[in-house]
Amino acid sequence: MTNSILPALIFMIGGFMIPFFRGRAKSIYMMLIPVVGFINLINIPMGDHFLMNFSDFKLVLLHIDRLSLLFGYIYHIIALITVIYILNFKNDVEYVAGFFYAGAALGAVYAGDLFSFFIFWEMLTIGSVMLIWARKTKSAQASGLRYLLVHAFGGLVLLAGIVLHFTETGSLEMLKLTLSGPGSYLIFVGIGINCAWPVLHPWLTDAYPEATIGGTVFLSAFTTKTAVYALARLFPGTEALIWIGVAMAAFPIFYAVIENDLRRVLAYSLINQVGFMVVGIGIGTELSINGACAHAFNDILFKGLLFMSMGAVLYRTGKINATDLGGLYKSMPWTALFCCVGAASISAFPLFSGFVSKSMVMEAAASGSHLAGQKSYVVVWLVLLFASAGVFHHAGIKIPFFAFFGHDAGHRVKEAPLNMLIAMGIAAFLCIFIGTYPKPLYNLLPFAVDYHPYTISHVLSQTELLFFSALAFTLLLLSGIYPAEIRALNVDADWIYRKTGKALYRIFDAVLNPLNAWCERIVRGVAGSTADFFKDAGAKISLFVAVNIWLLAGYRDKHLEIKKQKLYNDILQGTLPAGIGAAVTITFILLIYVLI
Repeated sequence: MTNSILPALIFMIGGFMIPFFRGRAKSIYMMLIPVVGFINLINIPMGDHFLMNFSDFKLVLLHIDRLSLLFGYIYHIIALITVIYILNFKNDVEYVAGFFYAGAALGAVYAGDLFSFFIFWEMLTIGSVMLIWARKTKSAQASGLRYLLVHAFGGLVLLAGIVLHFTETGSLEMLKLTLSGPGSYLIFVGIGINCAWPVLHPWLTDAYPEATIGGTVFLSAFTTKTAVYALARLFPGTEALIWIGVAMAAFPIFYAVIENDLRRVLAYSLINQVGFMVVGIGIGTELSINGACAHAFNDILFKGLLFMSMGAVLYRTGKINATDLGGLYKSMPWTALFCCVGAASISAFPLFSGFVSKSMVMEAAASGSHLAGQKSYVVVWLVLLFASAGVFHHAGIKIPFFAFFGHDAGHRVKEAPLNMLIAMGIAAFLCIFIGTYPKPLYNLLPFAVDYHPYTISHVLSQTELLFFSALAFTLLLLSGIYPAEIRALNVDADWIYRKTGKALYRIFDAVLNPLNAWCERIVRGVAGSTADFFKDAGAKISLFVAVNIWLLAGYRDKHLEIKKQKLYNDILQGTLPAGIGAAVTITFILLIYVLI
């Protein structure tokens, strides 16, 4: 047991207290919450803490090991950075929702049993939906509602899986599972919905760009990364994840190339990066899982930095579409610089953070050792290589080029506020620090690291990939072949369920509404006839007499004496048959009708 505080509670309770503070005190208080949480975390020893007995279940609210500790550290860091970033927004709903959301993520990664994990998992949905709705636009409300419905469905799938798993095994421990029964499959899919697997992913690209400026930074950090943690905890080495991750890494590139909304481009890019993590977990070696966890750590920083830079652009210009931006490096040079650092990091440039983590997954895919024996995933490696080139195109070049360079859209605005620049500066510093000196990050990973990213062959091959990707972008742009940004919404997999839902609605409207109207007419007719009947005093008296005759007649047969004795005993014991109780009640009601 420990005298420390449950990390989730520091954020949740601390967040609910924010509206009681004002002015500078509020800003200081909000920054202290993640700092106090981090100090509390480093003083908690490894092992299980906050044990509870709930009915026949043993709940472990705090399980500390190297895997959960890694995610706990980065969650505290990004929470502090995001709080600094949003200090000037003065939106208590966003503040409270952000801290509640971060606390739920911490609760999920530290849960030592499936039931506790599920509770915090559902809290994630509450916090994230509030961050979307806090923007208070019509599109945000609609996206938030769709987000809520998808995640509510995912939560039910996860809960069903946990219940079936407990029925099958009698255990709720957060231990490695195999896809061997309905329970494990449902847990697998329930986590996959939050992980934004292909076809299940549109909730992310639909909702994240509609959130508040700071809310999008929060959202990019917690939901999908908590799902990555859950997969690493429960399903390492599950080969299906390799191919799911490959699809995740590949398909968003095609959407990001033609997408006009730059925050939506980053949303597709987020799915792409999570795909690398899922592949690493699926391969299941120490190197690949280390790579997946390290890349999750780095992605939270550089993706948060990119969302912050685009948020600053939106904050100053009110625009976020590529076709409406350009030339902002003149007005927002520091924001442009920080955006370029994030772009270099996500593209895995040498000396930036993505280079030291993504390469671990690539190396594991090229020559990984699988649980069932030695396997080489050459096809997987080739797809990931293609995806790496695509990332550089849509996030490494497209985002900074169209926002800050390219054609001059004529925006002459102020630089981002100081607090935003400080937050972006911290994230940019960490991206460069980790990229140049990865040892501190490697020391935090779940397994001992025997990997050196800065080999000559790796540096040369990655530089060559980036160079030719940049050359291809330049040639396409100069030749006019590069696809123009489309001023329209892209059709994604959500088209299927949106169209299906509308079709079902029309069918139900055509079939069920007439049936409902017919039933309503019948009920109203019966009700009207009954009301007319009771208006007549003679009818009231007749019904009163008939009911009492029915009550007495029920006890007139050849066993009358036996029934009388039983009735007498029931009266003495205070228990009567249900039928008699009902009859007496009806008699009382009818008596009132007679007297009225």
